[in-house]
This record gives sequence, C-alpha cells and structure tokens, in this order.
Amino acid sequence: MTTCEHCDTCHSDAAKGPIPHYVFLGTMKVGKSTLYDRLTASDCAEVAIPGIAVSIPRGRLKGRDGVALDTPGIHSLFSTNEDERASRDILLSREIPGEDLRIVLVADAKNLRRTIAIALQFAEYGLPMLLVVNMVDEAASRGIEIDYAKLSEKLGVRVMTTIAREGIGVRELARALDDVRPAKPVAAYSPRVDRFLAVVEKLIPSGAFSSRALGILLLTEDPAVERYILDKYGAGMLDQLRRLAAETRRESPIAVDIELSNQYQAEAARIAEQVQKVEPPSKSSLILSFGDWCTQLSTGIPIALGILVLLYYFIGAFGATFLVDTIHDELFEPHLIPLLTALIDFIPSALLRDMLMDPDFGVIPTGIFLALGLVMPVIFCFYIAFGALQDSGYLVRLSLLLDRVFRLIGLNGKGVIPLVMGFSCVTMSILTTRVLSTTKEKNIASFLVFLCLPCAPLLAVMMVILAKMPVSASITIYGLIFSQLLLAGWLANKIIPGQRSQLILEIPTMRLPKPWAVMKMASRKTWFFIKEALPVFVLASMFIFLFQRVGGLSALEAALGPVINMVMGLPEQSVQVFIKTMIRRESGVAELEHLSPLFTNLQIVVNLVLMTFLAPCINATIVLFKERGARAGALILATVTVYAIILASLLNHLCRLAGITFT
Repeated sequence: MTTCEHCDTCHSDAAKGPIPHYVFLGTMKVGKSTLYDRLTASDCAEVAIPGIAVSIPRGRLKGRDGVALDTPGIHSLFSTNEDERASRDILLSREIPGEDLRIVLVADAKNLRRTIAIALQFAEYGLPMLLVVNMVDEAASRGIEIDYAKLSEKLGVRVMTTIAREGIGVRELARALDDVRPAKPVAAYSPRVDRFLAVVEKLIPSGAFSSRALGILLLTEDPAVERYILDKYGAGMLDQLRRLAAETRRESPIAVDIELSNQYQAEAARIAEQVQKVEPPSKSSLILSFGDWCTQLSTGIPIALGILVLLYYFIGAFGATFLVDTIHDELFEPHLIPLLTALIDFIPSALLRDMLMDPDFGVIPTGIFLALGLVMPVIFCFYIAFGALQDSGYLVRLSLLLDRVFRLIGLNGKGVIPLVMGFSCVTMSILTTRVLSTTKEKNIASFLVFLCLPCAPLLAVMMVILAKMPVSASITIYGLIFSQLLLAGWLANKIIPGQRSQLILEIPTMRLPKPWAVMKMASRKTWFFIKEALPVFVLASMFIFLFQRVGGLSALEAALGPVINMVMGLPEQSVQVFIKTMIRRESGVAELEHLSPLFTNLQIVVNLVLMTFLAPCINATIVLFKERGARAGALILATVTVYAIILASLLNHLCRLAGITFT
C-alpha cells in the first residue's frame, strides 16, 4: 500500500500514531461513494494495493480523527475480480498505521439479503463493524419494512439508516462511527471446515485479524492471506497450513468457496426473512391495469397530463398559494412581525434593528420567515406529492413513458423528476438532479431548470398579470418556455461532454400509496432540508441587507438602467423588479404588477420572459453552486444570463419590427 508522501494528512497521521481507518464496504450501487463524499473533507491520496491495478480513494473524516477508504463493490470474499480483491485485501494490509481497521458496511435497503451475506463473511474477520442501511425511502416505496433493532440483534452490530443522496442520516452516522463492534459469527460450517478452523485457531492466535478468517481464506487458496501468513508467521507455518488446507479440500468433491458461499447465502436469506416484511402485490386488477396504462403512449400521456394538473393544484395552488398566504396573512403579518418588532425595540442601534426587521431586506422577514413561511410549506407539499407518486410506483412508469423524448435532450426517463419539480420550486428541482446517474445528465438538468422553468409562486403571480392581457401574451410566454426548453436541451446535449446513462429500472408493483408512510417520510425530509437551509437563508439576507445599506443596489440600478432601456426597451424601473426577483421571485413579479402603469404591454411581456429565463433566485443560485461545483455553477449562471438577455432583446426587437404590442 502507498500513501501520499507530500500530504499533510499522512504526515499528521504518522506523527499521531494509530488512528481509526474506516473501510467502506458493500455491494455495487449501494451508496458507499456518496456516503464517503459526505463524510470526508477531501481526498488525501489514492491507495494502491500490491499486485492489483486498482486504487482506493482515501480521505480524512470531517470533524473527527479518522480516515475513510472507499472500496469498489464486492459480492463475495472469494471472487477473483480485481475490484473485489482490492476491497478484501485492504483489510489484510500491514501498512495502515497501527492496523486500527474498522468496517462500515453499506447496504441497499431494497436488497438486504445480499448485504447480510457480505456481513456474515466479514464477521469472521473479527474487526469492529457498523452496518448502514441506505436508500430506506426507496425500500419503503416498494412496501419493504425492516426491523432494524432485530437486524442489529441478529448480527451483533449497530445498524444506522440513511438516504445518502439527500444527506439524511449522515450526521447521525458520523456520530455513530465511535460505536463499532465486532459482528457475531453466526454462519454454520460443515464438520470438515470446522475441524480445519479449529486447527488454525490452535496454531495461529487471533491478533489484528481472527484466525478463523485466515483459515477460511486459506481453504480457498487466497494469495493475499498466504502472503500475510508468510510475512507474519514465516514459511514453515505457511507450508503446514497449506498441507492441512489441501487435505480438507480433498474430503469433498464440492469446491470450498462454493460450499461456503451457499452457506452464507442460506443464512442471509434466513435472517432477511426474519427482519423484513414485504407487502404482497396488489390483488386489485384495476390498479394493476392502471399501472400498465401508465406506460402505454395512448393512455400514459393523458394520465401524465392529468397528474401534472393535480400536482400543480396541490403544490402550486394549495401549497405555494393557499398555505403560504395563510401563514403570512394569519400568522406572520398580524402576530409574529408586530411581536418581534416590539421585542427588538429595546436595541439602541437602528442599523441592527433594521438588519433584523427591515420588511424588504431584514434577516427575520426575508431570511427566517422566507424559509419557514414560503419554502417549508411548498417543500412539504412537494414531498407529500413526490412520496405518493413514488410509493405508488408511478414515477418509474412515467420515466419509462418519457425515456425516448428525454434522450433528445441528453437525459433518460429519470430526467422527468427534476423537470417536473422545477415547476414547483427550482431550488428543490436542482437538489433532485441527484437522482440522475451521470455528471452530464446532472449538468443538463440543472441548466434547464435554472434557465427557463418558472417556479409555482412565479407562475401564480404571472397568471394574475397575464389574465389582464390578451391571450396572445400568454401564448408567447408559455410557448417560449417550452420551445426553449427543448432547444436548449438539444444544444446542451451536443455541447456538454460526457455520456447519458441507460434507463435501467426495477418496476415495482403498482399500488395505492400509504398515507402515514408518505407523511412520515415527507416530514423527515422537510425537517432535514430546513435544518440545512435555514443558516444559508439567514446569511444571504444579511449580505443583501448590508449591500443595500452601502448603496450597492442603487448603484446597480443607475449602472444597468440605461443599458436595459437601450437593449431590451424596458424602463429603468425594471432594475428594482429584477433585484427583487433575484431575492424572491414572486416579490419581483408583484413589483412589476405594482409598476405596470409605467409599462406598456410589450414591456411587461419582455419583462416576464426575462424574469423567467434569468437566474431564478439567490437560494437556487446557492444550491446550484453547492450541487454542481464552482466551475459548472459559474458556467451555467453565465450562460443563463446571456441567454436570457439575448432572448428578451430579440423578443423586444422582433415584436417592434412586426408591430406586435399585445394590446
């Protein structure tokens, strides 16, 4: 094994002596790398395993002593595949300082049996272990209920649950890393294997590794364990154990690795059956038929349109309008704002009082109340709707239905999820691009939702303004949104490097969603999001307030006003509309409605197009940079800004040339 010679972490580790090394193990596609990325501060070096052309990322854990190692997926201890050998052999290395190895075994909650089989094999190592059951939301959507306490009791290790792609349970997992303990070896072996293991236990005392684990690997003629015994106990011990292992193998015509694998799988199936319940498929022929209709073009499209309408009314009309307005009008405006204003009245500094309670830029009205009064109700409604669609099995069928269309814009059928989300909340939509598989798909989806998807609050206020104008104005704006969505997606697919992943989906049984399970998961996800986002909202509000107080916003209006007038034909007052839009979209549109007597109908249409295509809001921009990184985020932001200005300018000049005034 090699380490980075020039790395401060490695030098620091050497100076401190043994520190815990957490080896992340598990089968493929269970979320190991996602958890590794969330728990580590940065990669220190890639670790190379002698004799294997596979490197393993190594990074320091955030906020604690310890190092994490992200291994490739593994299906069995006995594989000859290089990736799997790397995951297994790293546990036998003597070059990790102090050999303080600990196992973090990551499981897919939908396929628990496979991970239990791996756990039974690594239990023989005698190393401290922690089991992380990931993707618990997807398991719940498939009707899988797991008794985690019973699973912990069966294996003898602590069991944690996570939704890694959304960061749920990660902090609890980080705290639980101290509570690792050796798993109980529960697998039963044949008499010949037991006799051999008993001999090995007499000849080799258990040290850093259990002698039973060494014996099991010796029976399968594992070269890594033979090197380990040669280095640690000498050639004589290795020759003696080799002869005994050969005699044991000759006692049965069945290969030892096959015999052991069958025993682990059988025991894993028995444990899985005891700790999980799977809801039987629906017996309703109508629901099953509905599931089939959802994937057929002739019936699937009308069903999809109907569900989109329901989503709009539930998230946009009920959540983003009714709930938000009720909270604002019945709670914040008449009670909380006057109460807090009175409470802070004792503060002698007017600047500090304004920073807290300024109605346009204060931390409490535009930071805390914005997060709790606007974002939280919309997100909660979205998670309920999203959970119901996921729990019923509809989202998978919608992805299948739209896969061919989405290939044209570089996505597969999964892309429908963030794009649908964009019509409720662009910030949340960018977060849901995590469901996509490749960086190219995530970049394209983030670009499209950032470019031209109006969120529910913007749509609601837009409808109020457009209702007072000729229908041609609505056709122009909505036509531009959908045509530019396809055009920009097609161009992005041609320009952005990378590959589109194939749509590989496991189709669950169609069923009625469970209300309690949906509400429980929606509450949990909403709580996690608010807990993570609220500090960001507060800091952003403080920045905007200070920027406004030093005259930054006025200077921006003075600088940009003439340019906006010359290029897009808009009055200078549009600057304050755009600034408010970037802080809070519906606030900007409301400002436009307030200033509408100063605008012509053409200027209103151009303004609405520019506001839709320009960067959505500060929160969405922050999340964009957080999710896509500084380079991709800056590129998307710059492209969207230029695209929006060009589109609005072209619309202005073309309408003027054609004499279109929308009057």
